[in-house]
Amino acid sequence: MYRLLTANRAGAVRRAFRAPPPTSQNAVCCDCGGFAPQNFVNYQQYYQMLYRQIPAVTSAATTTTTTAVRPQTTTPTQTDALEQAKKKRMRKPRYAKYVELLEVTEQAISERRSRVKRLKSKKLAEFIQKTQQQILERRAREDKKDKKTKTGMELPQRQPVEYQKIDIDTLDGSLLESGIYDDRPMLFFGKDKYTKQVIANPDEVQNILKSFHNFRDIIESMGNEQMEADFGLTNSKAVVEESEAHDPFEAIEPYINPLDKSKPSSVTAVAMPNAISVTAKSKKRFKSKVHVNEEQERLAKQRALHMNLNTYLNVCVSANMLSRALSTIIAYRGRVRKSSLPHFSEGLITIDLYNILLHGYAGKGYFDRCQELFKLIEEDGLSFNEQTYAAIFECLGRVESDEQNLHHISVYIDQAEAAGFSLNQIMDRSKFDADQRDIALDAIRRLRPEFTPVYEPPQLGYDNELLNHLNEHLTSKKDPDYAIMNSKMGYTKEQLEQLAREQLQVELEGSITIKSIEKSKEFANAKLCREKLNDLEQTWRKQISAAIVRDLNTLRVQVRFKPHGYMNYYTYLKTMDTSHFVDILIKELYKLAAGSETFSPTVGQLYKELGQKVQQRYQIEQKKQNGTLEKIGEIYSSYCDLWDSGETQDNTRQAWQRLVHEQRHSGPSMDQPEVPWPSNVLTGVGRFLYNILMRDIKIDSHLMRTKSKSKTASQPQNLLPAFYTLFRNQGRLVKEEVKPHPVLARLLRASRQQTLTFDSNLVPMLCPPQPWSTPHNGGYLLNKSELIRLPHQAVQQWERIRASNPQHLYPALDSLNQLASVPWRVNTQLLDVIIEVFQNGGDAKLDVPQPPSSLPALPSLPPKNAEGNDVSNADRAKQFRDKLVHRRKQAEMYSLWCDALYRLSLAQHFRDKVFWLPHNMDFRGRVYPVPPHLNHLGSDLARSMLIFDQAQPLGVDGFSWLKLHCINLTGLKKRDSVRERLLYAEEIMPDILDSADNPLTGRMWWAKSDEPWQTLACCMEIANVHRSPDPAAYLSRFPIHQDGSCNGLQHYAALGRDKAGACSVNLAPSAIPQDVYSAVAALVEKSRKTDAQNGLHVAEALAGFVRRKVIKQTVMTTVYGVTRYGARLQIARQLKDIDEFPKDWVWPASTYLTTKTFESLREMFTSTREIQDWFTECARLISGVCSQNVEWVTPLGLPVVQPYNRQDVKHTTRTGLKVTANLPMDMYERPNILKQKNAFPPNFIHSLDSSHMMLTSLHCERQGITFVSVHDCFWTHANTVPELNRMCREQFVALHSQPILEQLSEFMRHTYSFKENDFTNDGSVEDLSKRQLNRTLKQMPQKGDFDLRNVLDSVYFFS
Repeated sequence: MYRLLTANRAGAVRRAFRAPPPTSQNAVCCDCGGFAPQNFVNYQQYYQMLYRQIPAVTSAATTTTTTAVRPQTTTPTQTDALEQAKKKRMRKPRYAKYVELLEVTEQAISERRSRVKRLKSKKLAEFIQKTQQQILERRAREDKKDKKTKTGMELPQRQPVEYQKIDIDTLDGSLLESGIYDDRPMLFFGKDKYTKQVIANPDEVQNILKSFHNFRDIIESMGNEQMEADFGLTNSKAVVEESEAHDPFEAIEPYINPLDKSKPSSVTAVAMPNAISVTAKSKKRFKSKVHVNEEQERLAKQRALHMNLNTYLNVCVSANMLSRALSTIIAYRGRVRKSSLPHFSEGLITIDLYNILLHGYAGKGYFDRCQELFKLIEEDGLSFNEQTYAAIFECLGRVESDEQNLHHISVYIDQAEAAGFSLNQIMDRSKFDADQRDIALDAIRRLRPEFTPVYEPPQLGYDNELLNHLNEHLTSKKDPDYAIMNSKMGYTKEQLEQLAREQLQVELEGSITIKSIEKSKEFANAKLCREKLNDLEQTWRKQISAAIVRDLNTLRVQVRFKPHGYMNYYTYLKTMDTSHFVDILIKELYKLAAGSETFSPTVGQLYKELGQKVQQRYQIEQKKQNGTLEKIGEIYSSYCDLWDSGETQDNTRQAWQRLVHEQRHSGPSMDQPEVPWPSNVLTGVGRFLYNILMRDIKIDSHLMRTKSKSKTASQPQNLLPAFYTLFRNQGRLVKEEVKPHPVLARLLRASRQQTLTFDSNLVPMLCPPQPWSTPHNGGYLLNKSELIRLPHQAVQQWERIRASNPQHLYPALDSLNQLASVPWRVNTQLLDVIIEVFQNGGDAKLDVPQPPSSLPALPSLPPKNAEGNDVSNADRAKQFRDKLVHRRKQAEMYSLWCDALYRLSLAQHFRDKVFWLPHNMDFRGRVYPVPPHLNHLGSDLARSMLIFDQAQPLGVDGFSWLKLHCINLTGLKKRDSVRERLLYAEEIMPDILDSADNPLTGRMWWAKSDEPWQTLACCMEIANVHRSPDPAAYLSRFPIHQDGSCNGLQHYAALGRDKAGACSVNLAPSAIPQDVYSAVAALVEKSRKTDAQNGLHVAEALAGFVRRKVIKQTVMTTVYGVTRYGARLQIARQLKDIDEFPKDWVWPASTYLTTKTFESLREMFTSTREIQDWFTECARLISGVCSQNVEWVTPLGLPVVQPYNRQDVKHTTRTGLKVTANLPMDMYERPNILKQKNAFPPNFIHSLDSSHMMLTSLHCERQGITFVSVHDCFWTHANTVPELNRMCREQFVALHSQPILEQLSEFMRHTYSFKENDFTNDGSVEDLSKRQLNRTLKQMPQKGDFDLRNVLDSVYFFS
């Protein structure tokens, strides 16, 4: 029995069947031959039969046969042996040359592993060949002996009569080639006597089979994986063609000479009864660090292949490569049809893939090609959907109307209606580009002229118990209330349209260049350097353009001589004009050249960044071509009418959906999701551009030299690459980074461009953002904005979002739209002060970053110390550590300095403009502004610079709220009542006014605040109001903050109805605010005093330093899952900032305080700890026992999935042509149990605080109140603070009145719990773990008796 393992299977078996039978030995073939030492005889018998050669034929035999057989022998002659020895001596040794550090690349590691594999394969092949050689020599001697005894006997007469019974040539060749015989092993014997002997002795058969299994285990353990085999899409023919080109010594099984033309002969085959059951090999245990089982691994690879096919076909159609798209889909469907695992690949080729190609042919009017596709669709067992019929009608609409055309239209209308698709459904549910809708409608009207499609209006309302009452305006017939537009009015239609045109221009250009505020000295040769740089840029543009054409032609030639059945990067690169690639590379070139000395992008990061920029440009070009740009302009113009008039009760999403619906009768579909390029495609496209950047961009190394008189002007150029790579340690890994040539960096510094360039999707918008109406459409007008910030491998949450009811997503989308609709402007009065401090070198105490040059240099070690001795090794080691710390500090300072430079430069650019901030969210629902540099999130400096653009009168109490806000920012009166804070504000009014008038030259009272820059901004506003004739009528743009009191603990206390915990975090009314941070600090101080009295030195060192600020961050983040290590770093950072604290005690003291803080929190919040422990245990069992990611649904209906998986770093081969289809995807991978269980408690609480924020946001919008959120800190105008406070408390109570824990428990039981038939009842660990999971999901923590309605009367809940 012989199992064929690689591409030469069928040929090997045929050659085995042609071999003559042994005369003196009985040959046995057992599927693949035994290889165990105890069965070595069987192994020899098998190989003797498989590789025996036909002996020399006598002259008589030659005359009687039509074809003479050349005698062959494998025994080398003496001459051959000498020649082989001479060749071995002359062969040059192949040494692997490694350069330390420079050779540590992914490619080198992959090559090294391949060498080890090949070496194993070669050694095994050499062993088998050696054994084969011995067998053949022995066979030759036996044949020679047979010739002497049977001279003159012809070969056919020598064979026993049994060999004539079965003619192997009459067997179906496809049986051999398909590999079906692998599951039906047969034993081949040479003589009837030995056959009977073996059949009569079952032990002998078992020994043969055991030998076969041993040999197969050795072969298969060396695994030669192929990509298509992983997908289950291989067939034997394809593998044969691919494998025949391999080096025979690199093959896993012995090399079989394909030129062996031995004469065929018949062989007796004896089939073993119950062969399948006898030889069924036990299933090999699946081993993977990433995937749970083999099925999940195959599903992941199939899903990745489908994603790549979907993207590739779309790109082929857009690049007008329809033939390539067709050949690709035919190739993959052929592999599916021939797949050995059809149930794994049945979902690979879907009707959606065919629809892409159908629309491509429809655009050309190729109906005959469409009909060919219909046959393929029918063969694949797929059914037409609405999109298919839309493509058919589009194609028929582009064909001239004649009798045959009308007949086709009639046939497909009838076919669609018979399938249950009305014409209205087809036009309503299909997605159209450009004029596709109009053409399809024209085709239908050729037969039905009166047909007018009726489009289903969108669902506008909510489907949530907490928000259903906001749907009243959709059905109410009362007088309309337009209060929802109060926070958006103040702009005319003409103004908004002009702003929209400017925004579209910025997005079409892809970037914006602004003036930098950096104050720097002008070099004497700056003008000359700018001229040189401009000349260089022109030269580079020509070089890049020529290089792109050259490399694309190379790829085109390579693709031409390759089969079309695989995806390649050439197609992606042909989607755009060369000029776009040139612009992308020039911008990236300047960005790299202006990089810092301490940080450079890695090669992998550069690949992805370049690929993303190509994709962004491609998407914008597609919108220009398919009519989306024009239609956005039309809809946005109508949208501006609503902002101008303010006469609507709809929120921004509802208004946008109505406008889109009104214009559905013509043009492209506005809800068509963009097809993102997979990460492997982005990397491949980026690598193409990276190679040009590194190889073709040159710079003259003599460019910056001043030529002396002795040198002529015609000095030859010394052109060198403008960029190079180096290797740098990043943690445990060594990464390859890209650096500019020093000459290029000096040229850029000397030219002093004084400008900064930002991508258009990284800056605020000049007009109101497009509202989020679907998970794929919103934010910037043309640029793609991501609704959820997720890593590329996190696809499970997107699956949940696609499967959910759109109405369940409306609360989250509407909250993002409300926050994005708030117009902003820069506080120019404060900005001037900040820029002055920044340009004068910064100030660490004021949190204005200083440039790295301000860091004092390290003192150098003297050659000898004070005693005249050489410097010790300890001193040298200390200096080395100091250098590392110094370098790290420099890098940190430069990063902070650049962040401030970008922020301040953008603020200066927008200082006289109104702008808007589009928002998105993370996977938990927490919201963030999309522009990263200029926004209201971040540090004190960032928050202080922005104010509302819309001004509102302060009203009666507005001035008081302004003064109270100022005192809150200082942090000086945290434990005092509101009345005492207002009295204190009146006392220090002179200091407030002095701060406003003389911010940098006065008493600088504001600089002592916890939030100095926000305090200064508030002082300036107070001074303006104080000096106004009527404070109540003063129009203020200043935002007032209402901050939650340790919001995470507030949600825990509300979940557990914990009375003690609720009182400590201000859920219950009190005369003065309860400061949980001060309470914890008091407990820690009490414990410290006790330890100090007992003689603990670290407790003594901390005397007077256990302050609220030291432990505040740790207390705040404890409920968010901070570890002890992280808490220690937080406390150590605070202790370092205290000048009086001894620095030698920082680390011991931080360890001590971390332990005491955790103990105090456990003592104060028992219910919180129980809930947190239940969350942790549920997540541990779900991820460990079920091997699934933890997921839940927020009270507002947003699906959440934790994207923490075990990432296995794989070194993929860097091919420049073929698209690899391996993508990591969290839904098929093992979860990271540690991260899942540690992150679930804080993530669930974050999803609750985001739900509370969204509820408050939507209710404020409905009342016309300006609302802005920084997580648990809510901003509004001074005159609307009371209304904000009321709604904030009401929505908190409404949220926690829901059975949140009960709903969570029910959801997890429904999703993860095991049924009775899943238990084995054998007492195994697995069975017990399943039962523990079921119990834990039901065992919710006990609740207390705190009354949530107390929150409504708590003044300091948010204050």
